[in-house]
Amino acid sequence: DKREEVSSLKATLDNSKPSTEASKTTAGTTDANTLANLDYTGQQEITVNNNDPAFSKNDLSTAKGAWATYSDLDSLNRVTDANALLNRSLMPSAKREPLTWNPTGWHNKKTAHGWLYNRSHLIGYQLTGENNNPKNLMTGTQTLNSPLMLAHEMDIAYYLKQSSDHYVRYEVKPIFRGNELVARGVQMRAQSI
Repeated sequence: DKREEVSSLKATLDNSKPSTEASKTTAGTTDANTLANLDYTGQQEITVNNNDPAFSKNDLSTAKGAWATYSDLDSLNRVTDANALLNRSLMPSAKREPLTWNPTGWHNKKTAHGWLYNRSHLIGYQLTGENNNPKNLMTGTQTLNSPLMLAHEMDIAYYLKQSSDHYVRYEVKPIFRGNELVARGVQMRAQSI
């Protein structure tokens, strides 16, 4: 069995130019409050929990086939987390429709590098076909969305497309500091099965 693991936090607050090569360091915890209190130090991506996604044996079960769940919005109407057991069977065949849902903190500004913010899917459209689901969309910086999240999503999509027997356990959780309406980043956990 081939086993691939990814666990990372993407920092969204960036004053530098977007880069396709993200710097990585290790943080020893995956506690959301600890991650939310980290200050931006010039690194757009850090590895957490020594790159161990820490899914349990039950989390990795394929007995019920592929699935995706999206947690309820919190008391501030913010997205909370999304979980899935990804498989090629969940991947959409239709082109994505334009987004119409405005997540908390949504506003936009054009900069010299493009749009500052994107409506970011927790679980990318290419993996499950979920599009205008309020429980799957948050406001994120353009750099958070692409190239950072997209790079991991593309790796997972490539792996899933190789065989209908491939599964990936996946979780994406936004990291908010206090009552802020725009996430500081996301924590992504993935493990192939």
